[in-house]
Amino acid sequence: MPRKPPHILVVDDDMVTCELLCEVFTHEGFDTTFEHSGEEALSALSVSQPDLLLSDIRMKTRLDGLSLLELVRRDYSAIPVVLMTAFGSIETAIRAVKEGAFDYISKPFNIDELVAIARRALANGSARQPSAILEDEGRTSGLVGRTPSMLEVYKMIARVSDSPAAVLVTGESGTGKELVARAIHALSTRRQKIFVPFNCTAVPKELSEGYLFGHVRGAFTGAISDSPGVIRTAAGGTLFIDEVGDLPLDLQPKLLRFLQEGEIQPLGERRPIQVDVRIIAATNTDLETMVEQGRFREDLYYRLNVIRLRVPPLRERRSEVPSIVNYYINHYSAKFGRHNIQITPQAVDLLMVADWPGNVRELCNEIQRAVARAENDTWITPEDLSPELRRVGVPASPPASVSVLGTTNTGRSEIVPLKNVTLADALAEVERRMISEALRKHKGNISRTARELGLTRRGLYLKLERYEMNPNTANGTTDM
Repeated sequence: MPRKPPHILVVDDDMVTCELLCEVFTHEGFDTTFEHSGEEALSALSVSQPDLLLSDIRMKTRLDGLSLLELVRRDYSAIPVVLMTAFGSIETAIRAVKEGAFDYISKPFNIDELVAIARRALANGSARQPSAILEDEGRTSGLVGRTPSMLEVYKMIARVSDSPAAVLVTGESGTGKELVARAIHALSTRRQKIFVPFNCTAVPKELSEGYLFGHVRGAFTGAISDSPGVIRTAAGGTLFIDEVGDLPLDLQPKLLRFLQEGEIQPLGERRPIQVDVRIIAATNTDLETMVEQGRFREDLYYRLNVIRLRVPPLRERRSEVPSIVNYYINHYSAKFGRHNIQITPQAVDLLMVADWPGNVRELCNEIQRAVARAENDTWITPEDLSPELRRVGVPASPPASVSVLGTTNTGRSEIVPLKNVTLADALAEVERRMISEALRKHKGNISRTARELGLTRRGLYLKLERYEMNPNTANGTTDM
């Protein structure tokens, strides 16, 4: 008797997404059905339970994806749930993972990645268990982005936050390693206690031991009073050791002993002291190479590297520069009391093509300067940016309008202005309007539209997903 294929239930209020996913998963050998709302999904679950639930988060119905997840986890706990959204953020990713979603993926998604996630979910079952949700998720602010690499960072933050294990955060200088550490602390059971940062490069080597482990009065010349040290200061909370690769070699055995035994011995103190602290370390250097060179202890490296989390450099997620820019414009506008400041497309173009060796920190500093010295309270122009950025040669001018050939509501083709867009935005709008025109011509028929545009059906579905378009609407746009 042939084995019954796994059943996947897709829940999305958009027909294009449902048809695309059903076609993809059916082709992969799954039995796939769909529902258009959380309410319809619950009704279907009461009749027949699927092997996997794949749901959109934001739906134009009373029951959204997160609410559906909560009910499924309560009443059908054996069913793994994978959530999708076109509005990815760290808050949503963290809530999804902490409420028990098997995984979370941001639209427009990679089909192969989604199929791989579905296979893992079916193989592992409902492996995620819900845990307490952070009451004040705003404390994770500063982490911006929704690319797959950043989504992995968010999911890892949510998964490791309640673990007592040490975390090693790696990444280039300026990528936001301390923000990641603060987010882990803010989501953990230690969040009511203190978060203490300690940068190994900010303290002279001869003073590092006293700063870390503390000292008693008279322990050395100049020690006129007791000092607890940063480890004891962080008791009950989290100690973030930044640039741990620069920790002096003679102090590494003492840090190792603390990680192993949970005790320290301040300078001049006769007996060790027990301290409960969670350690998160960060480095922008290759610790493995340092271990090979004898500059970092191998046993300490393994103690710190229990959980590893990599923060991607800005060059690997350059498409997110505009959203990061907008975040910091809003942040510094509020801080400086200069509200309603916007940035011109020409200035954004300059920021998009810059190298940013200092990553997000460098971009943040650039925006802070631009907001502070903008000549008016309306626009940041290229003239407000650093001279080295302006050497690219984009003209410094007020916001311009870009025009493309489009179709008006009357059905006539004419030049339609697109205000305040980049070249990439304009090209994307041209493609979107060509697809919309072909869909209207063929009355939403996917096969005929794909043939006219020289695409496969799957290729057209992917573009409809990317541009959040619905073939059944007049203008071809809808929220997904």
